[in-house]
Amino acid sequence: MLTLFGQGQGVEMHRSLSALAALCAVAVLPSCSDELPAVAEPDIVATDPLLARALTDPLMVDPDLAYRNEANAAVTIRYDHPLPPLTATDELAESASNLARVKLLEDGPIPELPLPVSDTVPNLSNITGARALVEQVGGPADCASRLEDDIGWAAQMPGPSAIMPHGMTQQAAGVESAACSMRVVRYLTPAAMDSVMQFHLALSDRARLGPVVYDSPERAIVGKGREEALVVHVRPGSGGLTAVDLIYWKK
Repeated sequence: MLTLFGQGQGVEMHRSLSALAALCAVAVLPSCSDELPAVAEPDIVATDPLLARALTDPLMVDPDLAYRNEANAAVTIRYDHPLPPLTATDELAESASNLARVKLLEDGPIPELPLPVSDTVPNLSNITGARALVEQVGGPADCASRLEDDIGWAAQMPGPSAIMPHGMTQQAAGVESAACSMRVVRYLTPAAMDSVMQFHLALSDRARLGPVVYDSPERAIVGKGREEALVVHVRPGSGGLTAVDLIYWKK
C-alpha cells in the first residue's frame, strides 16, 4: 500500500477537501434551483393605445347592437345574428326595482303613484319612428325635425329623463342645441310596470312638471312645465319585460 502523506498531513488534506466541497455546493446551489430571477414584463395596456381605449370605452346597452361596436376591438368575432333576448325573471325584476328605489331615495322620499285620470292618451305601441313619436305626444316639430337617430343618445339623458336601472335601450334619438334639447328613447326593463311608473313619476314630480297618470289605452305619465316636458308610456314587452317609450324636450 502506497502512502503519500503522513497521518497529520492526511487529516489536513481531508479537512481542506471537505471545505472545498462545501464551497462548491454553495456555489452550485442557485444554478440547480427551479426559480429564475424575476423579469419585469412590459405593461401591454400602456404600450397599446387601441387596447387601452377598447378597455375603457363605455359599453353599449342595446343587446341587439352591442356586437357591432367594434371600432377598437382587440379581438373581433363576427356574428350574423343578434345576442339572444333577455327574459325577465323574479330576481331581475326585484334587482331593477331595488336599484331604482335606492337611486330615488338619494334625493328624498319617493312620492306615491296617484290614481289615473279618466282621459286617454295616444297609443304609441305601433309607432316606429322617433319623429312620429314626438308628433303623437304633441312635442315641438322644430326640435323633432333635427333629431339624430343614434343609440348613444341614451347615455346623455338630461334632467328628469333618466332611464331606469337595468334598462336596455332598443332605440334612441336626440338633439342638443341652443334652441332645444330633445331625447326619444325606447327601452326594456325587467322591472314591473308599477315600479317603472313610480320611477318616472318621481323624476317628473321633482322637476316640477306636474305629472298626470293615465291608464288608457296604455299606461302613461305626462308632465309638462313652461319650458320642459316628459312623456313616458309603459306597456308589457316581450319575454315578460316591460317596454318603455320616453320622450323628453326642453326649449
